[in-house]
Amino acid sequence: MEKVALITDSASDISIEILEENNIKMLPFKILYSDGEFEDRIEISPEMMYKRLKTEIPKTSLPSIEKINNVFRGIVEEGYTHVIVITISAAFSGTYNAVRLVSENFPELETHVFDSKTLTMAEGAMVLETAELIKEGKSFNTIVNILPTLREKIDLFFTIDTLEYLQKGGRIGKVAGTVGELLNLKPIITVANDGTYRTAAKVRGSKQSVSKLTEIFKSYLEKGKYKAWILDGHGLDKVESLYESIKDLPNVVECTITGTIGPALGVNTGPGLVGLAIEKVD
Repeated sequence: MEKVALITDSASDISIEILEENNIKMLPFKILYSDGEFEDRIEISPEMMYKRLKTEIPKTSLPSIEKINNVFRGIVEEGYTHVIVITISAAFSGTYNAVRLVSENFPELETHVFDSKTLTMAEGAMVLETAELIKEGKSFNTIVNILPTLREKIDLFFTIDTLEYLQKGGRIGKVAGTVGELLNLKPIITVANDGTYRTAAKVRGSKQSVSKLTEIFKSYLEKGKYKAWILDGHGLDKVESLYESIKDLPNVVECTITGTIGPALGVNTGPGLVGLAIEKVD
């Protein structure tokens, strides 16, 4: 009899409460300050991180090998036979490779490690859909085959007040740089199929960024029904504005403000982020 466990990392931005409700194990990133290191969402909250950003931009590190080992060991002790792990895009972190290496130490578990090729609630949406499939009693192999189709149904768009934090964190990739900041141009950033950042559009000023996100979502809704998760990176005024502008649109099946972007991602985007994870509903 199969017993399937589900693991994700803290970059999926699923709250501790929802993780527990859905029996999802979490691998926390490490947030590294000059005075010590903290486990993402366990020892440091998003609010604590954003407050400290004013005085120090911490570094981040992937979940420790010891932590990954402990989670796998706990799964074995709980009697699981199979495990699915959904990670942040391998283009942004070594988590995917670290988990694959650790899983080789547990031959008693049949393990599938899936690179979500995205992050935050776009990754989180895949995790929650997978949790539902497990609850429905779908087999391990069935779920493994469904995972790539989940990625195809989910897109992510977000905008930030400044590119400073992406630049300092080395995450800027193919997103336009400093000239736009001089002109108050705000990039609308998406995650491409290869799991890296791209600029989807540019707008002038924060209010226009919310309007552009709404416009992008409307273009999806013309093609069918969608769920929306609104991402709050310490930019609540824009978050609430976006929510009000899209929640009642035709073909919106569900619209949720997911809570605050966690420390693992927030250190690279800084305060003022608003975004949208969009999932197609069959």
